[in-house]
Amino acid sequence: MADLHIPDALLVRNYVDGNENALATLIKRHESKIYGFIYSKIADRDISNDIFQDTFIKVIKTLKSNSYNEEGKFLPWVMRISHNLIVDHFRKTKKMPMYRETEEFSIFSVMSDDSLTIENKMIFDQVEVDLKKIIEELPLDQKEVLVMRMYQDMSFKEISEITGVSINTALGRMRYALMNLRKIIDKHQIILTN
Repeated sequence: MADLHIPDALLVRNYVDGNENALATLIKRHESKIYGFIYSKIADRDISNDIFQDTFIKVIKTLKSNSYNEEGKFLPWVMRISHNLIVDHFRKTKKMPMYRETEEFSIFSVMSDDSLTIENKMIFDQVEVDLKKIIEELPLDQKEVLVMRMYQDMSFKEISEITGVSINTALGRMRYALMNLRKIIDKHQIILTN
């Protein structure tokens, strides 16, 4: 019962220091959320189980190699690993599912094209540069939420916990960030397309 009060970061440190039970506690603590996320994208129990196991194999390898540095953000880090494995699965099977934007999932996190030509790659890279410049023009609180949501693939719940604001405030900041991005794009007549 005492394990419930031990922070993830301390459990990670204990595991790296040789306490195998610390990893078991972390897995048990986050299993339903991580597996639920995987299953919601895959909808196949066997494949979801494989991806869940592969996720923790990557987690173990990273922790054992002392290259983990996501201080205090264990769950978002593991969710990113599982998300990347899901995307890899769909790339291998060549069928991307239809996604709906939800509080837990953003379509921005899976938009990619493996078959970019050199010209498309240059355009894509320029769009990324232009978009990052535009994002820099946003107020700091809006930029922070937008970056966490779109580039770090965090849920609004995680964003609210990290920034110390309510979920509604985080949602509002995201809404204003997107509205301000549109205004900046219109004002400068920027074309973000490839």
